[in-house]
Amino acid sequence: MCLGIPCLVVEVPEKQWAIIEAGGIRRKIGLHLVGDVPVGEYVMVHAGYAVEKLDLAEAEERIKLWEELLRFESAGKTE
Repeated sequence: MCLGIPCLVVEVPEKQWAIIEAGGIRRKIGLHLVGDVPVGEYVMVHAGYAVEKLDLAEAEERIKLWEELLRFESAGKTE
């Protein structure tokens, strides 16, 4: 199973590369599969590459689902 994480593009330091942020963590990722993405846009990231561009509404929904999954996982560890 593959896992993609919705991330905000916070910087585009060079062509085909971006700095993204998710959960307070920043990473450099490749934009080779999706083309240009401006700062402030959202992408789905898997294995170090953006695999899909997201509009704001879709990004917010996926982030909400991701947070629910993390809460569910955390609750299971405390029982």
